[in-house]
Amino acid sequence: MAEAKESVVFLGDKEIKVADLDKKQKYFHSQVIDLTNQKARITFQLDQVNASLKVFEDAFVKSTQEKSEEILAVDND
Repeated sequence: MAEAKESVVFLGDKEIKVADLDKKQKYFHSQVIDLTNQKARITFQLDQVNASLKVFEDAFVKSTQEKSEEILAVDND
């Protein structure tokens, strides 16, 4: 059977077993992991928002250009 691998934390060049952390350190470690995951999710969502925003901005600019061309065409008649 495969041997279970212990979870470790790297602090600088030092490797520390999570099992060796005290309660407070484990709490901080959990917070760091959770916040790192949240940051990744938020970055992913921000990429989606930025892409969608670009589509709507481009559509808005295009629609205002079309309206301007209509107004100019009417004025020239």
